[in-house]
Amino acid sequence: MNTLKAIELKRRGIAAIEEALAFGPVHILKHDRPTAVVVSEAEYQLLIRKKAGRKNLAALDWIRDYQPTGKRTKADIDKQISEERSAWE
Repeated sequence: MNTLKAIELKRRGIAAIEEALAFGPVHILKHDRPTAVVVSEAEYQLLIRKKAGRKNLAALDWIRDYQPTGKRTKADIDKQISEERSAWE
């Protein structure tokens, strides 16, 4: 992660950000915690265009495009749901 401490930003100003942006988005750290992210104008415009393109994305489209990251199978999930439902009775 490309980081810049707030104290360094105060000390060096915009030059510190410009140097860090050469390596990608800059995470500004305050008390060693990320508090903001600075991106280049080109990257910001790309994000805005992507967001505008997704504005009308229906829930069904989102579900269809979702890429799961877990390791449970559909059968495992169905079994867990079935067990939970039987506990309701």
